[in-house]
Parts: sequence; structure tokens; C-alpha cells
Amino acid sequence: LPDAAVKESYPRIKAAVGASGLEFPKGNITINLAPADRIKQGTAFDLAILVSMLKCTTLVSANTDGMCFVGEVSLSGVLKSTKGVLSMCIAAKQAGIKDVFVPTANVCEASVVDGINVYPVKDINSLVMHLLGMEKIQPFCVDREKLFENSLETVCDMCDVKGQENAKLSLEIAAAGMHNVLMIGPPGTGKSMLAKRLPTILPSMTFEEALETTKLYSVAGKLRGKSGLIKNRPFRSPHHTVSPVALSGGGTVPKPGEVSLAHNGILFLDELPEFSRTTMETLRQPIEDGEITVSRVAGSLTYPCSIMLVAAMNPCPCGYSGHKTKICTCSLAAKERYQNRISGPLLDRIDIQIDVPAATYDEISGKKETPESSAEIRKRVEKAREKQRERFKGTDVTCNAAMSAVQTRKYCVLSEEAQQLIKAHYENLGLSGRAYDKILRVARTIADIEGYDIIQCSHMMEALCYKNIH
Repeated sequence: LPDAAVKESYPRIKAAVGASGLEFPKGNITINLAPADRIKQGTAFDLAILVSMLKCTTLVSANTDGMCFVGEVSLSGVLKSTKGVLSMCIAAKQAGIKDVFVPTANVCEASVVDGINVYPVKDINSLVMHLLGMEKIQPFCVDREKLFENSLETVCDMCDVKGQENAKLSLEIAAAGMHNVLMIGPPGTGKSMLAKRLPTILPSMTFEEALETTKLYSVAGKLRGKSGLIKNRPFRSPHHTVSPVALSGGGTVPKPGEVSLAHNGILFLDELPEFSRTTMETLRQPIEDGEITVSRVAGSLTYPCSIMLVAAMNPCPCGYSGHKTKICTCSLAAKERYQNRISGPLLDRIDIQIDVPAATYDEISGKKETPESSAEIRKRVEKAREKQRERFKGTDVTCNAAMSAVQTRKYCVLSEEAQQLIKAHYENLGLSGRAYDKILRVARTIADIEGYDIIQCSHMMEALCYKNIH
């Protein structure tokens, strides 16, 4: 089941062998790509096919046991980069292979995997010389600790946002527990600025998280940079015209979508009501389960998508409902239609809803106190995350937002006053079971930030306020 790129590999390899001055096998040649029932896609098979064919002529005496060959062969014999090299190297290691040969352009990406020897191959001739023992290619060596040094970009900082102290506090809570957020406010109040600076207060990725994210970008062919490893949490902000397939993933052979490319990071949806209903509803299952299964005729693939959903919207079509000075021109029916574009089930999956009002002149002009920097906020977030890592040690859960129902009951211990408060509000607010659990998790995060083991009444009150703005 090869695609066009695989079918075209034979004439491409034949031309490359001729251009390199090597002997091409004579007679009929049969190339078997196993297993036969699996779709074969892309140019990564070129180098393996070429080595197999040269084993009949030039490389007949070479020992290629325990070796893996990955890369696209150009007509001149030079190797070009290919997608998914990181995943292939991980699979090679799991299969017990020690030596992996990849194009020079992919060597940094491949060297992320520990326990294998990665050989950068420039062209066919250098590979042939190596396999024949004439001129050895040296394995690529990298200091993995240096490779994963923190490289958090500081171009954006929370201190750039004037005012909005309540919104910043809410985002600090969201970052500490990886909770989904919806910001509601008039145009120009700083919703997008806050969202773009949110990654600067998130905890650093662990090596395992960075490896998972890098694998997805490698498969999608979106890996950039020389290090070969994505060290900063991704921030994806698709336009509201994005299709459901582009958001969730798909294609003839399923590829990761925006929700998977934001794995271990943030998916920001600006002007949320402007997204199509179908597009928004595709987020229901992924943000709940942390993974998405894309099924097509060619096959079914599951991609991880443990994300923090951050959305922003205006309170009405004109944007000025509730504004201190500007008059809203929308009718009550128009406001309801606009807000009802976001379905109840999707809204139920959002942990924190923030009101972002217009800032005052003193706040905008900077006459008030200098705002906190991202580094200062990040220290408190890291401290709260450390408590969570200790709490969930030995499990797959890393933050409060990802707690299961059983874990929520176990770790969200309430004081007597907090229990009475949530009991009084449960029926008055018409909360669902999911919303109830999310309120408990947000309250748990607030308590972690303030250093409490038992959730107090003040923590529960704050968590309830975040769920009742829309």
C-alpha cells in the first residue's frame, strides 16, 4: 500500500546510484515493504531501499545487521531531511537496533534519543565508504543536559499588561493547575495580550514532555531549529476560520491537528463565538480525555492532546455590553444569540471564566505600582506544581486539572464551612457533576498556591466565582 512518493523511489534511487558512480543491480528487482497491510507514506524509505539494492552489488560484503537507515535520496545522491525521524529512532531503539543512519539535517532531532548511535549521512558515497570500512562516519555526540537547557523566551512579559490584576491572578491559578480558561471582555482590554504571555508563567517542560511534543512536530513536519528538541511549551492560536479537520487532525493518512500540536502547552482560541459550531464541538472529547483518535479509510491513529484551552470573547456582538462609558447597541436577543453560539457542554468543560473589564487611565498610563513580572508569578506557579507532583507521585497525573473523579474525592478535602458553601450553591447554580468536580479542582489549586492542605471556605468561594461569570 505505497503512496506516490514511495512508488517513485525506484527511479529516484536508480538516478542517484548512477550519479554516484556506483553499480546498479541488473535484472528484475522486487522490493518488499512489510507488513503488507500497512500504509506506506513519504520518502523516508529511500535510504533503506537503496542499501538493500546495493547489497546485491557494491555492498555485498558489508555487514548491515542491527542497523536502521532513514532518509530521502535526491537524484544527485545527496540525502535530504525527512519527517518523523524522532519517532523512527525511538521505534528503532525499542526494536533493539543500536546504529541509526539519518540525513545530516535530521541528526539533532535523532540524537535526542538516548541509547543509540546516530550517524549523520551527507550522501550515498560517504555511507558506502563507511559500510565498507574505508572511511568511517563518526557518531553524532550531544550533551543532552545542555540540549535541554531552559531557553524560555522573554520577549513577552506579564508586566507589559497594565492593570487587569484580577485577570492576572486568575491566570496564575489556571497556570498552577493547568485549568481551561475563558476570558470575557470588551475589545482592547488585553485579553490577547494576557493569553500570549501565559506561557511565560507556566512551569518548564520535563524532558519526557518535551520528547512527546517534539515527536508530534516531527511527524507533522513542523520541527524547526537546530537543537532538534522543543523545550518551550507550545502556544497554538488558529484563526477562527480553521476547519474541524485542521483543528482535530486528519487527512488521507491522519496527521496531528492544532489540538495535538498544542500538546503540553496552550491552545488559544481568540473570538471564540466566531468559530463554527462544528469546530468548537470537536474540542469536547479531546480536552476531557487528553487524546484524540482520528479515523480515516487509510487507518486510525491516536494522538495525545493534553492541553490548556484558553479562549477569549466579547460579551456581545458590538463588544461593549457592560462597558463603563461606551454604550452597547445590541438588542437583548442579539446578545443571547451571540453567547449561545458556545454550547453548554463546551462551556461546562471550562474551569475558569474571567471578566476582563476596560482598564482605568491610571493603570494604562503606569501611574500605579509596577506590575509583577512573569518570573515572579512563575515562582509561585512552580511552587504549587511541586506540591501537585508530590501529591500525584507514581501516577500519570501531573496537575490538578487532570485528576480523575476518584482522585478528586481523595485529594479535595473540604473544611466544614467549604462543604456548606458548595452544598448551598450546587442546586442554585444548576451545576452538573462535571462542573462540580471542576470547581473542587480549581479550589484545590487555590489552596495549593496559598499553602493549605484542606480547602477553606475562601478558596471555595473564589472557585465558585470563576464558574459563574458567563
